[in-house]
This record gives sequence, structure tokens and C-alpha cells, in this order.
Amino acid sequence: MAKNQNARLPAATLQADENAFLALKTIAGYNPANPAYSLSTLTAKYEAMRAAQEAELLAQNTLDAARDAAIAAQWDHHNLILGAKDQVIAQFGVDSNEIASLGLKKKSEHKTRARSSKQTP
Repeated sequence: MAKNQNARLPAATLQADENAFLALKTIAGYNPANPAYSLSTLTAKYEAMRAAQEAELLAQNTLDAARDAAIAAQWDHHNLILGAKDQVIAQFGVDSNEIASLGLKKKSEHKTRARSSKQTP
């Protein structure tokens, strides 16, 4: 038995387990003393594992699709807000209080650059 049964098994271990299960199905005289390890129990647990893996894959695909839809909606909204800011600038001007209310700087609030003077040789 493994110490940490909350961690995923490596793919190589899962493949080895599946190969052993398929080989076990071909053994004609397999009759374990402990019924917990019978072929019917192993088959039921194998099918339950496959069903759980399929459900996980479907849930992951659903999550991926929902995340993609949310990202697309965020970008659509962001692009609309950028366009609306441009419209406010066009309608009210670059030095209006309306653009300041949108979180933009007025043109008069921008710091002017000091020109560098060129030295004459």
C-alpha cells in the first residue's frame, strides 16, 4: 500500500496496472483465497476507475470551455471600454473633467518634458 493515496499515480504505473489486469483476465485458473481480489471485483473497480477518468476529462473540458468563454467576455468588455473612452475624448476633449472621471489624465496634467540642449562645439 502506498503512503500518500491523495497523489496521482504516474502514467507508467497506471499502464503497468492495466497490463497486469489484462494479463490476469487471461489466467484460466485464477481463484484467489481472498475474495476482495477476485476477477469480478477487479473488473468492477477497473470499470469504476475508467468511468471516473472519463468524468474527470469531461469536467476538465467543460472547465476549459467556460474559462475560454470568460476570457473572451473580458476582452470584449475591455475593448468596449477602450472605445467608450475614445468616444468621451472625442466628444468632450482631451482636457475635460469627463475624461478625468474615467481615470484618464487630462492633457494639462501631463508633465512637460524639458528639452535637452545641444552643445555647440
